[in-house]
Amino acid sequence: MPDLPLPPGSTLGILGGGQLGRMLSQAASRLGFDVVILDPQPDSPAARVSRAQITARYDDPDALQALGRLCDVVTFEFENVPAASVETLAEAGALVAPGPTALAVAQDRVDEKTYLNAVGAPTVAFAAVTTLDDLTAAIERLGLPALLKTRREGYDGKGQVWVRDAADAEAAFDAIGRRPAVLE
Repeated sequence: MPDLPLPPGSTLGILGGGQLGRMLSQAASRLGFDVVILDPQPDSPAARVSRAQITARYDDPDALQALGRLCDVVTFEFENVPAASVETLAEAGALVAPGPTALAVAQDRVDEKTYLNAVGAPTVAFAAVTTLDDLTAAIERLGLPALLKTRREGYDGKGQVWVRDAADAEAAFDAIGRRPAVLE
């Protein structure tokens, strides 16, 4: 385990090489850190401003091992990195922050809201939705207007639709692909 806080010259690993990874790498560089990116896309935006990139799937065990060996600490740039990959890194002894449990909770909107409420952080009223009947019952319980969001993998407004009238429930559920959701 490295000394904390990390001294300049330490190496930060980032799972994900998109725009957020690029900004994180640039900020880390200004603080004197080296950065290694793991991303499936060659020449990712973050790799262009980092010391190195490992080009592999996020769940590639050899790539994860290499990243863990090269880096003093590993993080991720977005919440859709497989939580199992972060768990693999942690089990192999890599310092990962945030840890795999935090990532797993953040990947599911119902789990996230349930966790926050359990630790005393209030959220808006919500209901889990897996069927059209669930959605209808949730609308009756929560009222309208309400926002229907996919439980997983939605971002920047994707996987979300407003329900303003109960008659629009089925169309809203269709709009998100009838995927497991949360109504809030």
